[in-house]
Amino acid sequence: MDQSKNAPQGKSDGGHGEPDRGRHRDAAVVGRRRRRRCLGMAVALVVTGTTASAGYAVVVAADDKSAQARPPEVHGGAVDFEVAGGTTTVDTGTLRVTGRAAGGALVPVSAAAADDLGRPGRVRVEGPRARWSYPAKGLQVTVVSEAGRLRMTVRAEKDGTLAWPVTGDVNGKGRGAEAANASLQIPRGEGLSVPATDRFWNSKAAGLAGTEAELATGSLTLPLWGYSAGGHGVSYLVPESIGSSLAFASTGGRLSATAKHAFSRREKTLGYTVTFALTSGSPIAPGRDYHRWLRQHGELRTLKRKITENPEIKKLLGAQHAYLWGGARGTKAVERLRKLGNTRLWLGYDADGSPMSEEAVAQAERQGYLVGPYDTYANGQDPESADTPVSKWPDKVYPDFCVRDWKGEIKTGFGGRGCYLSSEAFAKSAAAHPYLARHVEEMTENGVNSVFLDVDAAGELFADFSENHPMTKKQDRANRMERMRTLADEDGFVLGSESAVSWSAPALAFSHGSQTPVNDTLWPYQKEKEWGAYYPDDAPGFFFKPTTLPASLAKSMYDPAYRVPLYQTALHDSLISTDRWEMPYNKFPAQKKDRALMSVLYNTPLNFVLGEKNLETTGKEMAVLQRYFAPLHKAAGTERMTDFRRLTKDHMVQRSVFGDGALTVTANFGTKRHGSLPAGCVDAELKADPQPRRLCPAYG
Repeated sequence: MDQSKNAPQGKSDGGHGEPDRGRHRDAAVVGRRRRRRCLGMAVALVVTGTTASAGYAVVVAADDKSAQARPPEVHGGAVDFEVAGGTTTVDTGTLRVTGRAAGGALVPVSAAAADDLGRPGRVRVEGPRARWSYPAKGLQVTVVSEAGRLRMTVRAEKDGTLAWPVTGDVNGKGRGAEAANASLQIPRGEGLSVPATDRFWNSKAAGLAGTEAELATGSLTLPLWGYSAGGHGVSYLVPESIGSSLAFASTGGRLSATAKHAFSRREKTLGYTVTFALTSGSPIAPGRDYHRWLRQHGELRTLKRKITENPEIKKLLGAQHAYLWGGARGTKAVERLRKLGNTRLWLGYDADGSPMSEEAVAQAERQGYLVGPYDTYANGQDPESADTPVSKWPDKVYPDFCVRDWKGEIKTGFGGRGCYLSSEAFAKSAAAHPYLARHVEEMTENGVNSVFLDVDAAGELFADFSENHPMTKKQDRANRMERMRTLADEDGFVLGSESAVSWSAPALAFSHGSQTPVNDTLWPYQKEKEWGAYYPDDAPGFFFKPTTLPASLAKSMYDPAYRVPLYQTALHDSLISTDRWEMPYNKFPAQKKDRALMSVLYNTPLNFVLGEKNLETTGKEMAVLQRYFAPLHKAAGTERMTDFRRLTKDHMVQRSVFGDGALTVTANFGTKRHGSLPAGCVDAELKADPQPRRLCPAYG
């Protein structure tokens, strides 16, 4: 989502970058910005283990499952490890991993590596660890049972690749109903659980089979995936995701997923770690396992903590989100939204050269709203011909700051517009030329209390081969985290970004786009006339024109039978998530009912667009949904999603639970009544409610 053109963008040095090097701003700018802060004093916390990533202090949670497992047992060319819920066996000749649940059921954790590894060296057992090598490939393997998971690390001596683990019954040799009912859990947007033998998901139309996506980018929002069959499953987690990708294939009508890692000395990815956990087969088990991992490693920065540090963030609880165009940015329009009954809102506006006035911003803030610009640091263009103000940079930022590939050629920006700008170039020049600090001053001089920063959190990370500002993808991530932390923690803005991948969550209060499990065939469709153009200026059809999604897109992105809340299970208590800004609530009339129910089920806000012509109608509709949503989100918006279940065989009735029963939601996406719940309705029950609160949106 590049500024004005909607770029479709698509761990860890602890996953969140280096300590703040202070390269963004000079002392005068820092002084001005700090005077604007409305941050509360951070509550001091005792750190009882590894310290917080990215300089954030958090408590490392104790875990009673982390007791020492028994030492590994070697038998022939295999090694057994005790894990939570059973045992796992690693075949050292092929890296095949097989699980055995406590009840005796076999669980296919990974098929053999797709690469020829050569003859393995002798297995050495050192306490809880087992080690061996593949001399022909220059690989060293270390395996340990840790905190209930199997942790396997492959370290390379030289650049190369490894295709492993391999998930699913790739040879189609599974037996009976268990193999027939196998599913893959995929962190595409919010999350999907896809039946491995489903004809649609094995087809080209679904946009999955035959694709490959990096684990660090916005198309895969979490560094994990899952497998389930017959009441058992596996959670796969790659804690440091840079250099790793996930490829999907269909063989004999059966889906499989293969992780691929690129070992690179330059990119500092010579080490590759994957953890495996045996699960109950729940479709959200991988998200639950990741949330536990984040807590254990001190990498979960909760919304409750963020609100303590910046009370303005609390205004997001109960708020719907909307982008304003044309006359809707005016003071009277903002006043009208409140009169229509919208008690809490996040309001954004495109950086198109017509920002909201100080008066309109002040009015929005008096009404308790959050308001801010849609900004980007990603694109640079020739100032004489740039098609958006935020792509015009002073001096010779363009082209001197452009990312260059290994050939030394400039990496062209989205849609052939200018170039992608290097985060390292900005960081290195900040002391003498604080371009970003001055840019922020200009963008926020009207007094806004929020900022939406396009692209930075979506994770299309760059390796920059420029001689003046060379950069690895890990350094790009660290730079992005540093500048997001600056906006949020130093400047005090309620910060959001696009399709926030998990490593960016500690810096953000909200994300636009991480709800949407995008099928990549969406991008060509957005260029069709049915989608809408970038005019008129006050209500571009690209955002405002309702459209009917092709059947394959509608099914792959919005069919409730396949959607599962992996992202919410992992991060609901860390940041607030919505759909993409060019897919507002009214964009797809046929999906409105399901999207309204899903908003309640996942306890996540909807995203709207408002112009002068639709302010009254959409403003009223938004107010109805916001008033229903507000008490639910205020009660549970900072809580964990603790449970999710599909209550019917067709998966059309679903239930979610937040916190210790703070909120329980049951949604009926089907066409038949389920008990007392009518079709197309949702019941939400707060802990203190005498009876559920019902919403039956009359759409579709």
